[in-house]
Amino acid sequence: MGQRIIGLTGGIATGKSTVADYLQQHHGLPVLDADRYARQAVEPGSPVLSAILDRYGKSMELADGQLNRPKLGEIIFKDTSERRWLEHQIHPQVRRYLTAAMAALDQAGTVVQVIPLLFEAGFTDQVTEIWVVTCTPQQQRQRLIARNQLTRAQAQARIDSQMPLAAKVARADVVLDNSRPPSALWVQIDQALQHPRQ
Repeated sequence: MGQRIIGLTGGIATGKSTVADYLQQHHGLPVLDADRYARQAVEPGSPVLSAILDRYGKSMELADGQLNRPKLGEIIFKDTSERRWLEHQIHPQVRRYLTAAMAALDQAGTVVQVIPLLFEAGFTDQVTEIWVVTCTPQQQRQRLIARNQLTRAQAQARIDSQMPLAAKVARADVVLDNSRPPSALWVQIDQALQHPRQ
């Protein structure tokens, strides 16, 4: 039996972080977060940030040299071609970070990779099984509005920018329903962990 690599994905604000935290805290599993690597990829001085500034101008840079994420978000969540351009810059870097992190965890029996754009970025080859976190569309939108202080239209634009949740569920090895109380979610996670998909 080789290393078990769980690819944890789902829609925006469906509860991926909740599941990852539980796996880390209650089961002691190492968790690699693609979003964290995506943030590293655009740190001051990075080639990706330079490319972003070249494309959109210095107004994309905050006074401290960091990327102006809200301003960039206004562009990429309205324009599919711009979002694809940005992803083309960031995804190769994220893959490099994940590969390096996995090399350091080669003795771990099970590793969790949280990859929101697992399907969209073509990262399915990185994992041995795919877990998709889901909830109702209404819950997803309300959680996103509350978490990111967005308008309903802004929240819907972010949801619509991703692959439909139903399409992700159709390709999942495990589907975790996060529309009910947390205790119900914990039971699903515990059961899924007991049955590796190889």
